[in-house]
Amino acid sequence: MNPGRRRALGRAATAWAAAVLAAVPVARAQPIPAVPPEVALALPGARLQGQGSLRYFGFLVYDARLWSAAPPVGADWAAVPFALELQYARSLSGKKIAERSLGEMQRQGPIAPADAARWLADLRRLIPDVREGERITGLNLPGRGARFYVDGQAVGEVDEPAFARLFFGIWLAPQTSEPGLRQSLLGRAAP
Repeated sequence: MNPGRRRALGRAATAWAAAVLAAVPVARAQPIPAVPPEVALALPGARLQGQGSLRYFGFLVYDARLWSAAPPVGADWAAVPFALELQYARSLSGKKIAERSLGEMQRQGPIAPADAARWLADLRRLIPDVREGERITGLNLPGRGARFYVDGQAVGEVDEPAFARLFFGIWLAPQTSEPGLRQSLLGRAAP
């Protein structure tokens, strides 16, 4: 091989390697955020268990954080008080979020039509249209249901344990459509 061709191939290989390395995600340490006031009030001693992001077609939809006091949320997550905080990165329709949430709840198993209609109405009542930077926090109340906050202000509750189990199961149940996010929230390494 002549020296000119060898140099050209070397430059091409270097450019290819640089492009590949630029595409590899670099793990960056995320700072630990402060416990939101509504979480600190509802769960004294709460600490961040895990955090992750939901992306859709590469676009950031929201950052999610799971807050819990001891014992940490694990396999029996529905029986433990915790808070799930979603901080939105874009504006979204509350009606669409409610509909998508019910669909994700149905991934975990069938829901009776009367329950589905009631829960969709509850979700529409509790979830407003969101803008970039706004937060919705759900508090799991074991054996009772769920309480919701928007930017730290209480907006209501659903007093049905089955609703809470299926709602928080969107992120924490093994049947979730986002297993990588589930692992991050539970503070586990991806499989």
